[in-house]
Amino acid sequence: MPKSRRAKVVALSKVSKKTKEQKGSLIKDVQENADKWRYCWLFEVGAMRNTHLKTVRNLWKDSARLFFGRCAVMAKALGSTPEEEHKLGLHKLTKQLKGQVGLLFTDTPPAEVIEWFKDFEQADFARGGNIASRDVVIPAGPIMQHHADPPEPFPHNEEPQLRKLGLHTTMVRGVPTLGAPHRLCAKGKPLSGEQAQLLKLIGEKMVVFRVHLKARWDATTGEVEQVEGGGLVPEEGAQTEDEDMSE
Repeated sequence: MPKSRRAKVVALSKVSKKTKEQKGSLIKDVQENADKWRYCWLFEVGAMRNTHLKTVRNLWKDSARLFFGRCAVMAKALGSTPEEEHKLGLHKLTKQLKGQVGLLFTDTPPAEVIEWFKDFEQADFARGGNIASRDVVIPAGPIMQHHADPPEPFPHNEEPQLRKLGLHTTMVRGVPTLGAPHRLCAKGKPLSGEQAQLLKLIGEKMVVFRVHLKARWDATTGEVEQVEGGGLVPEEGAQTEDEDMSE
């Protein structure tokens, strides 16, 4: 009788070895890019979404290299003290590696980088825990989906889900309908999972993905310069996603 595949034993030592090799490779990659490019920007992400970060990677792929992920690995690559730093002044950047941050290596002039990221933003749907940026009230009548232009009513087979999420609906001519206005969320209040799901269903985008530049290291001088106004507002940092730190 053949052995069950479920009974296969995986050596934990192999898993650990692979992880160690990956970290070593990433450290080497970060250091090689520190040697290659003039500037290293430290950036922070608001309303993190992997899809939008990949868009940034693709738009900069010919003129920069972006890393995002585990701060401990990036810190190891740059060096945490003057004695350990890979290049002069990098330890000053390492001190700021906290939270949802990443590194962007490039030769592009600073003014162009700042202007580009100032203009780049992508609206997206909120998640549970995000802060509502505005009041949303679903009016009485057929419940509309705003994904389409013009908006369309929900199909009859989605009424059970709408009721499960807290809407007091009735079926009118096969369309889920509200007999009275429903206050979905209030500005400044945290969203529950149900509220966030309803906002997504009706097509209301409430958060904005942005990349905030915090500091810049210059290889020619070894100096680190802070970027004015580079921090997040509290609601932008409320949710996180896992993202590999290299391209």
